[in-house]
Amino acid sequence: MWKLTRPDNQHDKLTRDTLLDLQDHHLVRIELVREDQRQVWVLTKRGHGEAKKLLEPKGIRVSALREEKYDPDTGKLLGTSYDDHAAAVTTTAAELHCAGIGHRLGFATEIPHRLAGGYVQRADLVVRAQAAGVPVLLLEIDRRTEDAHDLVTKLRRYWEWGRLLAPDADRLTVDLVRSRPGAIEDVGHEKRLWRRVYPPTGREGLVPLAFVFADTTEAKVDNTVKVLEEAGRRYWAPRRYETYYQEAITAKDYSQAVPVVVTTLEQLTQHGAGAAVWRRLGRDGEQTLTDALDNPDGDALYRRQYARAEAEDERRRAAEREAQRPVCKRCGQKFTDQRWEETTARTAWKAGDLSVCSDCHADDVAREEAADDVAREEAAAEAARLQAATPPEPEHDHDQEPGKLRGLFRRRG
Repeated sequence: MWKLTRPDNQHDKLTRDTLLDLQDHHLVRIELVREDQRQVWVLTKRGHGEAKKLLEPKGIRVSALREEKYDPDTGKLLGTSYDDHAAAVTTTAAELHCAGIGHRLGFATEIPHRLAGGYVQRADLVVRAQAAGVPVLLLEIDRRTEDAHDLVTKLRRYWEWGRLLAPDADRLTVDLVRSRPGAIEDVGHEKRLWRRVYPPTGREGLVPLAFVFADTTEAKVDNTVKVLEEAGRRYWAPRRYETYYQEAITAKDYSQAVPVVVTTLEQLTQHGAGAAVWRRLGRDGEQTLTDALDNPDGDALYRRQYARAEAEDERRRAAEREAQRPVCKRCGQKFTDQRWEETTARTAWKAGDLSVCSDCHADDVAREEAADDVAREEAAAEAARLQAATPPEPEHDHDQEPGKLRGLFRRRG
């Protein structure tokens, strides 16, 4: 409580004084004292009502009232089995807030995620910290009261929830998803349900999930993480990109995976949530939260590798094409692209000698045209010579009437 409400204070005196004042007004009460002497405070019925009136108009959900009930035989307070868990959740939120990851009103607990079959998976804690580079993070706080395979089941449910369509999806998209298994992977995240609930993460994949282990041993944590990695691989692991350049692409496709990070509450309290205390499933070593959530071997690397592979492929294909470029059998020069196309096109019959380059072809055309000009000149000269050698036709008496012969003698007038 102290770290969550007054992270800059060096001690918890102000927080204790505030709680005592609220207790005097019957708004809070001490439910129990833990083994480490920390007190667990809860709202009274009156305090719960005041909190709802204050927070719910602002869209902030208030958890259910913890009623004060006692065993009639033993007098022991009932319903305290979750107190240690609630304290771990609150401490986790406090450590995140102290590290600048989330405003104190940016946390929510027991957030429901309804699956297609009606089952509701509730996240212990949800933090939204856009300014810290964590737009949204779901957290499951485990005090090792659950079997490791139960955590795998939770991971599967979050993965399935992330694959649900938004209720306002268009008919075409709905039909596509129903057409075959796995078709949802062809639907962008902006059309899925989770994007109606949470903001975009700024990274590939579904909504990230963190497992925070508390009150356990390092060996148990290691064993649990091993089970999560092996049995939950389908849900958190990236895939290979399906691309023509398989050998050149080492980047991984995280688009359908749930980014999963793990840490312990002891590490958070000892080093702070902003330190390198988070481990991403599938990686070795611990990183800061944002580094653990980032995908340096993901989409950005894929685009760079694809661009390089495509450029290299173009150079290779250009070299292969250049090696096949024809050479002129007359002068030894390589064909230009235009001449190469002329000699291989469907109209190659118009290209003249297909074994010569464009320059030699131009020379051939020029010689043919010159020969045609000479032939035309010679033909014209021969026609003129023949015309000159032909004798002229005799002149006719144009005054004679047609059909009458000229007489030998004329009558003189």
